Amino acid sequence: MKLTTDMTDSASVPYFFWDEELTVAELRHRLAEGSDWERDRLLGKMLREARDIDVWCFVSPATVAEALPRIERRLGRRRDFWRWLIDGWREDGLLE
Repeated sequence: MKLTTDMTDSASVPYFFWDEELTVAELRHRLAEGSDWERDRLLGKMLREARDIDVWCFVSPATVAEALPRIERRLGRRRDFWRWLIDGWREDGLLE
């Protein structure tokens, strides 16, 4: 399958899922309909590997904020970035 940076190309694999054949369309479906474990796994991998601007093509900031306590152990070097971003949005009143 072809890797893509175009998150509207539903038949291609997002660049941040280079190690598994999961298309943009399949990722959207699993994030919406998958088990809690699968959603957390995929969200954690996406937050760890994707550019933050691409994350918003799949999930909302509220979704990230809600899941962050469960998935932050999966985020590696990106954990502090996501904490900083979500905490800042909360302080600014953009998130509950």
